[in-house]
Amino acid sequence: MTEGTFVAYFRVSTDRQGRSGLGLEAQQKAVSDYLNGGAWKLAGQFIETESGKDNDRPELAKALALCRKRKAKQVIAKLDRLSRNLSFIAALMDSGVEFVATDNPHANRLTIHILAAVAQHEREQIAERTRVALAAARARGTKLGRHGAEVLAVRHKAEATERAQHLVPVFAELADLSTRAAAAELNRRGIPTPTGGQWHPIQVQRTRKRLAA
Repeated sequence: MTEGTFVAYFRVSTDRQGRSGLGLEAQQKAVSDYLNGGAWKLAGQFIETESGKDNDRPELAKALALCRKRKAKQVIAKLDRLSRNLSFIAALMDSGVEFVATDNPHANRLTIHILAAVAQHEREQIAERTRVALAAARARGTKLGRHGAEVLAVRHKAEATERAQHLVPVFAELADLSTRAAAAELNRRGIPTPTGGQWHPIQVQRTRKRLAA
């Protein structure tokens, strides 16, 4: 049962998302569902419209200040809504403010560190694949223009979604398992991720999201 005082923090990546509520509504619902029941109090809510690469977060600073003032715990919908930068997560964990991610509420500090490291690694892999693809395209004489990287990023996402479709029967079978249990079972069965690696909870969550979409 949820108890205590909480401060909610939400992040959307672009001004368009901030104005439209795209992504924000889902985050707010996740936090609301997590806080459903129990003796809890929401001391405040802060919405940031920033890039995930930008570690200068004025609204996050305000949220942390309120947490310290009210001795509250910060609640977020997903760990990657804070950042995929491991050093940023580490600094946040050293700020003295407790926080909980609703997608993994029982994670301890070590688990959060590992998940943040995995998320950063995936971001770096995407960036490297895009860089290699751009270099190959230029070598073939392809003119990609100013938005070539964005076009390739969309293509990589589409390819990942297509690969994820092959996992539909397996994920349907594991639908009742938590992300952690599903990752363990997929690894036990020797089923690789769409990129050919080992499963982690955050990858299970993203694959479920792709399949649901």
